[in-house]
Amino acid sequence: MSVRPAVIAIMYLRGSANVARLTVSARLPAVVYRRNFSSDTDLTKRGLVVGAYIDQSGDNVKLTSVADQINQETDGAIVKALKIGKGFLKKGKTRLFYNASPKYGTIALVGIGKEELDNKDYGDGVDPKKENIRRAAANGCRSLSECGIQDILVSAMGDSESAAEGSMLATWKFQEYKKKQDPIPKISLLEEKDRDAWLCGIIKSNAQNWSRKLTESASNHMTPTIFSREVQEVLGKKGVNVLIRDKSWAEKQKMGGLLNVAKGSIESLAFLEINYSGGNKNDKPVVLVGKGVTFDSGGISIKPSAAMGEMRADMMGAANVVAAISAIADLKLPINIIGLTPLCENMPSSSALKPGDVIVAMNGKSIQVDNTDAEGRLILADALCYAATFNPQVTLDLATLTGAMAVAIGEAASGVFSTSDTLWADLEKAGHYTGDRMWRFPLWNYYSSLLKGYSGFDLCNIGKGKGGGACTAAAFLKQFAPHGNWIHLDIAGVMKSSGESDSYISSGMSGKPTRALVQFISNLSKRS
Repeated sequence: MSVRPAVIAIMYLRGSANVARLTVSARLPAVVYRRNFSSDTDLTKRGLVVGAYIDQSGDNVKLTSVADQINQETDGAIVKALKIGKGFLKKGKTRLFYNASPKYGTIALVGIGKEELDNKDYGDGVDPKKENIRRAAANGCRSLSECGIQDILVSAMGDSESAAEGSMLATWKFQEYKKKQDPIPKISLLEEKDRDAWLCGIIKSNAQNWSRKLTESASNHMTPTIFSREVQEVLGKKGVNVLIRDKSWAEKQKMGGLLNVAKGSIESLAFLEINYSGGNKNDKPVVLVGKGVTFDSGGISIKPSAAMGEMRADMMGAANVVAAISAIADLKLPINIIGLTPLCENMPSSSALKPGDVIVAMNGKSIQVDNTDAEGRLILADALCYAATFNPQVTLDLATLTGAMAVAIGEAASGVFSTSDTLWADLEKAGHYTGDRMWRFPLWNYYSSLLKGYSGFDLCNIGKGKGGGACTAAAFLKQFAPHGNWIHLDIAGVMKSSGESDSYISSGMSGKPTRALVQFISNLSKRS
């Protein structure tokens, strides 16, 4: 085997000003089972992400088997660098080796974390091994991308699904309205043997990124009509039937909640009815319901101006539903799914719903609207009533429903309310697997009692008393949910990511918990 002349490899810690240099000699690798880069790809545009196990101190490092092979192919460049000093590599951090390999170009070595985890590592609501790999892949890909690398190979690092998720979620950018857009790198799996799980991770991540795209879009570019058309176009190509219902249809269904919230805006309402038939014809469907307020000003009970622009994402429940169905269709899961998304704007105007107005929902219950900014529960009430017409085995709704949920648990988890202990456990398990924390809240009759007891109408949309706003909102929805298995997710807290440096979701709308929803349905389909 021929040997190349010595080349200079430059290594740096992402986010650090410290740069170290050393000279290495790189041998031509001879690994035939790996995907080759395109022949026209410039060496300076190629990159490879490999991992190393490392403890918290950074003193004890062990290369993965693939990283060890790459180290041998580069005449020990990686190990030589690790011997420079203690703490050279840390968990979640990246070291880059420029031009260390004629085949792979720049090599990103990422710290995965400990190889063997103990009990204290498992108390954070997520699978720590999978999270470590997601973050490692994310940081490696970001570091390469920031250096202009456009073609990236990623090692599975023991879990190709998680590696795919971290890579795809971390390198996605919303730049729909930029005149000059940044290039998005092409990312591929290094090892052939892990390809099926990798593709599963790609499908789930692409779904979440679509949800992020929908919710990041400016509200004037993502009206109920535009949202509906995009969903019909995307899902239609996957063989999923999408019906776009209009105002006249909602009037026939006597959907007083949706009609009254929508009447304050000049934008037409829409109601999507999505049918994915992957199971047997006679199998009861799982009905997914998503709140779709494409802009929420609060209506007459108007919100403060600060951060009101973020209320373009008040349809994240609907975005997650359609995105999850997209992934379910790609995965061809053997289950029947109905997706329902009531879509409208909540705006103040001379025709808008007013505090004190009494409306009637689809099931005939009258509701006094004390606060027009508690509009999500009004449109979901009608959607849940309509869900019952499908005789579902499970009904699950998602909504950025209450600020109270964000106050209660911040952006750490989705709040969950359920009539079924079994389904709650299933959802918690799915979230643990995908890195989407779930935390259960009570559905006590106490909260339902706060909504009732009025002489002139059946329910109040915010109820009596103070505090417990997320629980009261869930209790309100329970009045309209189909009998049997029902789950409500309040995702207001996880709507937006802060984009911390070790996170694989950048700052902005998160698209959570789309992947957990797909995993939940996947697990359910295996039992059906």
